[in-house]
Amino acid sequence: MKQLMLGNQAFARGLYEAGCAVASSYPGTPSTEVTEEAAKYDEIYCEWAPNEKVAMEVAFGASMAGKRSFCGMKHVGLNVAADPLYTASYTGVNAGMVICVADDPGMHSSQNEQDSRHHAIASKVPMLEPSDSAETLDFVKRAYALSEEYDTPVIVKMCTRVSHCQSVVETGERVEYSKPYACDIGKYVMMPANAKKRHPLVEARTAKLTALAETDAFNRVERGGSDLGIITAGTSYLYAKEVFGDTASVLKLGMVNPLPVQLIRDFAASVKKVVVIEEMDPIIENHCRALGIEVTGKDVLPIVGEFSQNLIAEKLGLPAKDACALDAALPMRPPAMCSGCPHRGVFYTLNKNKCTVLGDIGCYTLGAVVPLSAMHMTLCMGASISALHGFNKALGDEVAGKTVAVIGDSTFMHSGMTGLANIAYNQSNSTVIILDNSITGMTGHQQNPTTGYNIKGDPAGKIDLESLCRAMGFRRVRVVDPYDLKATDRVLKEELAADEPSVIISRRPCVLLKYVKTNPPLAVDPEKCRGCRACMKLGCPSISFRDGKAHVDATLCTGCGVCSQLCAFGAFEGGETK
Repeated sequence: MKQLMLGNQAFARGLYEAGCAVASSYPGTPSTEVTEEAAKYDEIYCEWAPNEKVAMEVAFGASMAGKRSFCGMKHVGLNVAADPLYTASYTGVNAGMVICVADDPGMHSSQNEQDSRHHAIASKVPMLEPSDSAETLDFVKRAYALSEEYDTPVIVKMCTRVSHCQSVVETGERVEYSKPYACDIGKYVMMPANAKKRHPLVEARTAKLTALAETDAFNRVERGGSDLGIITAGTSYLYAKEVFGDTASVLKLGMVNPLPVQLIRDFAASVKKVVVIEEMDPIIENHCRALGIEVTGKDVLPIVGEFSQNLIAEKLGLPAKDACALDAALPMRPPAMCSGCPHRGVFYTLNKNKCTVLGDIGCYTLGAVVPLSAMHMTLCMGASISALHGFNKALGDEVAGKTVAVIGDSTFMHSGMTGLANIAYNQSNSTVIILDNSITGMTGHQQNPTTGYNIKGDPAGKIDLESLCRAMGFRRVRVVDPYDLKATDRVLKEELAADEPSVIISRRPCVLLKYVKTNPPLAVDPEKCRGCRACMKLGCPSISFRDGKAHVDATLCTGCGVCSQLCAFGAFEGGETK
């Protein structure tokens, strides 16, 4: 049956049809929907793991047990999972193991623009890269066969445009698959003596996969004109086809690691000029140059950002298609925390106290944006706590009482606990604020180990943050409601003044959760408003100024009442705080 599917939805369908039995992932845009869609199939056990390393280890265990498995993540998540990945390349698999990694050219929702093909090359694991939803479904099913035939995990590389664009796919039936588990210490116990024996097998496997890349249908030549030959992969293939049509010949690479050798040489010899079109790093281009082939690539095409049809046409000297333009210029709409966001009160308080704030990855990273301007570092998941410890150890009394770390509940579960253990163990006088909004907010409200529910919304194990922090050795653990500005300010001052490590848990659920009941919107009495703009320091999108007076947008306001606590003249009315 033919259906219109998002790339991520097609990926999940491929898992289903291939007989995948176990899927473990950590949500990360643009990969999140793969696992969410897979969870709709009762035949696949699906879970959110605390982080990507755990997810990959779960998938490895299921593969070892004889069931086809899957783990999914975004590109920076593969960094977290690199440890098991590189050694799983040595052990190989039992039943097939497929890994989804979704890159984010243009950094729509990411802190860097890394190219995951480097991980495939370095770990010596084959990587497939589909160009649309139909290829995605097909490549996932074929990846399992490849995994089992060549005794290796297989990575399927997605990107924002393939993950979140739709195209027609033809669905099939599920085929169940399992293999018996057999104890094999030499294969699965990677102590040095065994690992030394496995490495030559990995190199031999790479040679076999390179030979496969020469002839397999993953890579195909589409003949057009002989003046120009284009070597490309992924979404760049679609852009190139739209720009050049049949005027150029195209070598479309679906297996991007390992890359073929003779196929590329023969293709290059059949055309007068070769252009390599690939987003991000020049991996295909460098491979061609290493083969002695003269190509045009990053000398004219950018190494940063996303490609488009018009960009390719412009850089290669062709006329770009006319673009539709709006008659009026639209104003910029910078990202902002939602109206009623529970994090706003914390960041307002941190700004007011002139704290240096080491931040983390989540929607609360917007605490760095004016007017809150209360975040001074964001590096990677969990880094806020570890960096705070280093910052305070480096400067000691110089920063005592003025520096904090902020981290979300899901991020804390992901990789914040080890940093907190380091503070408890090595004793820096550090204050950590856990922003507990009862959900993984940034990626679209996925459950995590602190929420008490699993991926399907069923009751699950629930970690108690207060008990966990105390068990780590923290004697000072405080809980505040960030809607209560006075209490938040008092607790912050007390913990910063303490002469020992402490944890503040800022607890209030995300205002966008379906079960959260909001208050009626507030309104401003223009007779009481003095135009002092104190309320504007919150950066709430519900509040604006009109004719010198504060104004509340009733369609946005959730009645949280935080703004009314800043008004010395009682101009805000209604919306009592719950």
